[in-house]
Amino acid sequence: MAAKLERSMTSPQRWATRVAAGLAALVVIVAGVGWWLIPSDAQLATRIEQTFEQRLGVGLKVGRVHWQLAPLPRIEIDDIATVQDEPITVRRLVLLPRLLPLLSRRIQADGLEVDGVLAPRESVRAFRGRFEEMTTTAKEGQGRWQLAEIPLGRLRFDDLTWSDRRDIQLAYDGDIVFDPQWRPRKAEINRNAVTPPARLRLEREGDADRWRTFVDIGGGTWNGGTQLQTGADGKLVLTAQLEPKNVDIELLVQAFGRRTPVAGKVFGQTELRSEADKIGQLWGNLHSRTQFTVRPARLTRFDLQKAISTAGTSRGGQTPLDQLTGTLDTQNTDEGTRLDYTNLKARSGVLTASGDAHIFNRRLSGDAAVDIVDGVVGVPLKLGGTLSEPELSLTGGALTGAAVGTAVLPGVGTAIGARIGQQIERLFTDKEGAKRAAPKRPRP
Repeated sequence: MAAKLERSMTSPQRWATRVAAGLAALVVIVAGVGWWLIPSDAQLATRIEQTFEQRLGVGLKVGRVHWQLAPLPRIEIDDIATVQDEPITVRRLVLLPRLLPLLSRRIQADGLEVDGVLAPRESVRAFRGRFEEMTTTAKEGQGRWQLAEIPLGRLRFDDLTWSDRRDIQLAYDGDIVFDPQWRPRKAEINRNAVTPPARLRLEREGDADRWRTFVDIGGGTWNGGTQLQTGADGKLVLTAQLEPKNVDIELLVQAFGRRTPVAGKVFGQTELRSEADKIGQLWGNLHSRTQFTVRPARLTRFDLQKAISTAGTSRGGQTPLDQLTGTLDTQNTDEGTRLDYTNLKARSGVLTASGDAHIFNRRLSGDAAVDIVDGVVGVPLKLGGTLSEPELSLTGGALTGAAVGTAVLPGVGTAIGARIGQQIERLFTDKEGAKRAAPKRPRP
């Protein structure tokens, strides 16, 4: 549901922008040095390779470099690849430098165009923090060269493919116009070749660090505003308020090569927040909270009725719902994004359900209570398995109670027995799930 937008829309697009912006900063610096010192194509290619490894600690191979002064200054670089187990590759890069600032050793370019980038996740992580350190050094004039107030005017990238930890490859196109301090004046990032469009757009409000934010996804919108501030302790604080409207969950996740256990159209409110010392660290600390409503909804991999009627483990099937509501919290970590669903409430005719669910590294956990008669009989269920193969089952105590209930009173007796069985199980289980010994009767 809303989690898919947080993981699939936000994560790859932010990574794509960071990779492209970092590459832009590097090429502006290296090209500036190369233009000043190296007149030939072959020498410039060698200098780029050497400077890249010296500054970033990773080797680089360049297939071809060509530069010209007329009719406009232009540097073209083809077939770029980092020296890594899974190299980051660039099919073609075109830089449009400004010559006059170079005379005073200031690095500035009107534009950078990047085409055909393949960015494996682990290879990109090897550069974490290094681009920022390099650009900070240039900005503060610690080297022979300094960055201009706006080092890069515009960045355009086509077919920038992000490869995640599951080796799912998603391609993006983007166009970003920069203000000072790498703030985007306006930006647009698209999942290419996707229908309906999956697109993020930012428009800066004057010179303030506020952006009108427009997200087209799943046939609906997820619009709002984004703001960047500096706290009293000097930390950067990123916040956003977004409102999903009429977003088809299945179309949303299909745009990012994934499947969903819930179908329907989502509405609600999303809050994003992150604090960090540097801009590049904001994504890693990002937390979101979404209060959502999906109506009508459908559980695409669960059959609640089957799980209750069989009093056992249920895999597969579907459950139509009139409505599903709840709150989703996400937190980025080095090992992945943690998703916590709380206050989940579902209704389908006379059947209602409530509970919570947790997802981390595609593993599921959680609890639910399904009421056959609203508010009267609650059948306890455990959620487990993976996103690909989710499971619904009764706990051990509830399962025993269900069997007794069936023997005493078929039908509703199964549910009542399961509920009683669950309560007995909880009585003799501590908070960590360890069994407690039954209390001993005192000796006479």
